[in-house]
Amino acid sequence: MPKTIHKPSFTDQLETAPDATRRDFLVKMGKGALLASLGIFGAGCEAVDRGLLDRGLMPVVLEDPQAAGLPKPDMLVHSAQPFNGEFAPHLLNDDVTPTERHFVRNNSGIPERAVNKDLHGWRLVIDGEVHKGLELSMDDLERFPQITMEVVLECAGNGRSLFMPEVGGTPWQRGAVACSEWTGVRLRDVLQAAGVKPSAVYTGNYGEDVPNDGSEPFSRGILIEKAMDKHTLIALKMNGEVLPAAHGFPARLIVPGWIGSAMQKWLNRIWIRDTVHDSEKMSGYAYRVPAYPIAPGDKPPVEDMRIATAWQVKSLITQPQASLEFNTGTPIKVRGHAWAGENRIDKVMISADFGLQWQETQLIQPSNKYAWSHWETELTLTNRGYYEIWARAYDDTGTAQPFTQPWNPKGYLGNVIHRVPVSVVA
Repeated sequence: MPKTIHKPSFTDQLETAPDATRRDFLVKMGKGALLASLGIFGAGCEAVDRGLLDRGLMPVVLEDPQAAGLPKPDMLVHSAQPFNGEFAPHLLNDDVTPTERHFVRNNSGIPERAVNKDLHGWRLVIDGEVHKGLELSMDDLERFPQITMEVVLECAGNGRSLFMPEVGGTPWQRGAVACSEWTGVRLRDVLQAAGVKPSAVYTGNYGEDVPNDGSEPFSRGILIEKAMDKHTLIALKMNGEVLPAAHGFPARLIVPGWIGSAMQKWLNRIWIRDTVHDSEKMSGYAYRVPAYPIAPGDKPPVEDMRIATAWQVKSLITQPQASLEFNTGTPIKVRGHAWAGENRIDKVMISADFGLQWQETQLIQPSNKYAWSHWETELTLTNRGYYEIWARAYDDTGTAQPFTQPWNPKGYLGNVIHRVPVSVVA
């Protein structure tokens, strides 16, 4: 079972770790150690040093998304470095999202360890406000009870392209969401093995991905209460297979109901803290929303911003595909999914006359808490012309999706109703 460690600090561990990340080698151990770690020796070493590293560049082979199987077929790619891509809603019709249809959101490059499926030297460190620090190998983790769940995973910026006025950031449409099956160990089981102190307030989570621009490595955290929830996992498998490189090999967090940035990929450290985690991506306007409604275009002071956590009620139309043509009187199957963060979906209504009349769909309950619900119905349109099929979900608190998108400076938590255009032509 877990091996107790007694080390001065996590920084000290990084400084001596032979498998530290690229930026850690460069910053903490120097260029020579980096070159050695990459196996770059001989006559070309000086050229690599002067031509690449002195310009702040990395060997391109380490940044090639194709090495991680990207882009996936039919994917809408927003950026290649770091890689970000999504799928059109009609490609997300499966009850359980297959791996090849799961969006990819990266803030940095994909670590070589993940691309090579290399577990040599990997450990998950648990430190901070615990009675005993832990350094867990994959074998250690696999000795904990294994849990399998379907969980909605959605980027905080999904739907950002629908904000008006426009906001900066990756212009996600509606496809940065998925509901795959995740297998792993309960985070609370691991934390209980470390002995969480009463002083624990927050986690600070870290991964092996390294920014290309020399900025602070991506790190976010979650409330200790959420960390100790029985549904929060350290995932080791996705849809029954070892985690793919693009989805966090060898381990990632799954924090059900919360925004995707809470679900750290390529996980190698969980720092238990006695205060709210204060990394760069937990500060300022990063992954934060206003504490009160604001007018579109306004930017409240930073002290009025609150950390984004759980998703709001939301739905997705996966059938029919946008812009299809139908004949009058032909039944149209309408289907999709709905989810609501920490809440439960109560009903999903659809309209084909721009919201004047609504009909309730058949709601199929989720397979487990935090999976998405499915809904379906049929429409018959009797007149030729342009139509929009609207979907509006309600949760068990009575909250419904808005008709227009409430605005915030970073375009987070978009949940405006989904509208799919279709035409009746004959």
